[in-house]
This record gives sequence, C-alpha cells and structure tokens, in this order.
Amino acid sequence: MITFEKQAQSGLARAGTIVTPRGQIHTPIFMPVGTSATVKAMTPEEVQELGAEIILGNTYHLHLRPGDELIHQLGGLHSFMNWHLPVLTDSGGFQIFSLAKLTKKTEDGVVFQSHINGDTFMLSPEKSIQIQQNLGSDIMMCFDECPKLPATYPMMEESVALTTRWAKRCKEARTSEQALFGIVQGGLYVDLRRHSLEGLLDIGFDGYAIGGLSVGESQQDMYDILQQFAQELPDTHPRYLMGVGEPEDLLEAIDSGIDMFDCVLPTRNARNGSLFTSQGKISIKQARYREDPAPLDDNCSCHVCQNYSRAYLRHLFISREILSMRLNTYHNLYFYLQLVKAARQAIQASSYADFKKSFLEQYSTGA
Repeated sequence: MITFEKQAQSGLARAGTIVTPRGQIHTPIFMPVGTSATVKAMTPEEVQELGAEIILGNTYHLHLRPGDELIHQLGGLHSFMNWHLPVLTDSGGFQIFSLAKLTKKTEDGVVFQSHINGDTFMLSPEKSIQIQQNLGSDIMMCFDECPKLPATYPMMEESVALTTRWAKRCKEARTSEQALFGIVQGGLYVDLRRHSLEGLLDIGFDGYAIGGLSVGESQQDMYDILQQFAQELPDTHPRYLMGVGEPEDLLEAIDSGIDMFDCVLPTRNARNGSLFTSQGKISIKQARYREDPAPLDDNCSCHVCQNYSRAYLRHLFISREILSMRLNTYHNLYFYLQLVKAARQAIQASSYADFKKSFLEQYSTGA
C-alpha cells in the first residue's frame, strides 16, 4: 500500500510525498513511460540517474508480449527489467480502445484482437487486476472505458456508469497489497466527472486519476476541465492526470492541484528529432543546425548539453545513428524531470505562480 502527505501548497499547486514499499515519490512527479518494460532507448540505470522516482508499464502490452505469467515466473516486473524503484501499471483500457481492433464490448469486459498478430483476447476488470498483480507493480490502475472525443452526453453518461461498475469489480478482485487508483471519466462534462468521482469515492481507492483528456479535445477545453474539477479530487490522496502532455500542460495541471503525470511525448519526440529546450522545442534535423557548435540548451546541465553540439546531434539524427535516439531521449527526459523538480521547489517557496509565468515567457520565445 501507499501513503500520501501534502507538505506545501502555493495557490492550488501542491508538493507532497507518496511513500511506497519501494521508495518515496516526491510530487509533482513525471513518470517516464516504459510501456513494454523499457523506457525506449534508455537503460534503467540511466532513467534513475536522470532523477525518475517512478516509471509506468502497461497491462495490455505486457500481457500480449512477453506475457504477465512469464514476468511473474521471473520474479515480477521490477526484477525482470532491473528497475527497483516504484512502478505504476496502466490497466490496458486506453490501449484497447486506441490500438486494438475492438470486436465486442459487454458488461463483462472487452473482447479484442491483438494489434501484434490478430489473436483474440478477453480483458475484464478481474483479468486486468490479475495481470497487474502478476506484474507486481506498486500502483495498479482500474480497468476503465476511455471513449474518444467528441462524444455525446448520453454516450459519456453510459461510459461513466460502466467505468464505475468496473472500478468496483477491480477493487473486489484485488487480493494483493498493491495500491489501486480509480479513474474519473466524463469527457468535457463537468457534472459527469463529478458523478464519476462520487462513485469512486463511495468505493474508496488509494489515489484518483483523471482519464479521458488529451484524446482529441482542444488544449483550452482540457485546461477548463482541470481548472473546474481537479481540486475536487480528495486532498488527502495522490492526484494523477493520465497521458498529459506538453510542458505547458504539466504546469497548468500542477497549478490546478495535480500531482502525477505520464506521457510518451518526451521519448517519442526525441526519436523523431524534436527536442525540448528552455526556449521552446527545436527540430534538430533542420539544416540551420548543420554547423551550429552551441549546446542544445545553454540553460541545461544534462550530460548531452554539457558534451555535445547541435551540429553533432543533427549529424546523428540525419545519419540515423542509434546514439541519436539515446542522446535525444536522455535530454528530453532530463528536461521533463527537471521541470517538475523546479515546480516542486517553487511550491515549497510559495512562489509557484511566478515560476510558471517566468518559465512560460521564456519557453515561448523560441529556440
């Protein structure tokens, strides 16, 4: 199980500590995504060196390959991938509705075809919990339905009701000491999100997540939901915004009281040559960097910025060298982890609003 202690607040932004059997997580925190038991292009030792205190794995992907029973047989996910700090596992619900060929959704669960080989599988609340218990994660997520937007009010109302029923079954299925988070759905309808939260509070969970954002809505719509709703999540439990997002999104969500984040953006962008700097994103493949001897970001103290030029990073990317993915990913993850660390320090100093304003002003100038 886990405990959460809020230690400082600046406006609605909060800094706290989540205590798990495998170590403390200092919030606000960004969780690098290790979908298939690896943060792409990084070793677990490097991810820890960057300052990550928790990573994310995925039920859907690990169940399909290599198989959760095999991972359990080999000592669990931590032993399997040599990561000995906390792990959160997503339930697989989002991946089913976004990646797999959906064949049938019922009250029991979802029958789907694997995106790998087309084999048919059934995933239910009970099965999702069983898989996550086999994986041995520190924090499990409830199996939920995540409808794509736009969705009508009646569609979203039905989805919220189903997600709540599935959440109850998830809690009933848990037989381990692993923490379990409930997921609030409701799309862009604040009243449905409140209804969803009420249902989850009646069941009782170790933490509460906001799902169903960053799935097609505008940035402003997402911000509106966060500003109107995030602070209604229990003050005594961790608050997790799933699958978000850009640096400015993290800062806005922190300003609304969110504690935890995950997103593939820093690692995926890195592999595509899109790199985050204190003055905004740059595309390292652009010809203007061909002879540029400057570091990627003068304000960054990561190993990449201290040792390699923009010209070299461009050369690696254009040449499709494996080192390009590694160095780019290292920098982008460092950028994200330093961002939430700086946000935490600003909250502790009661100066979060000033920190956010200063960061966004510089970030928008363009690298």
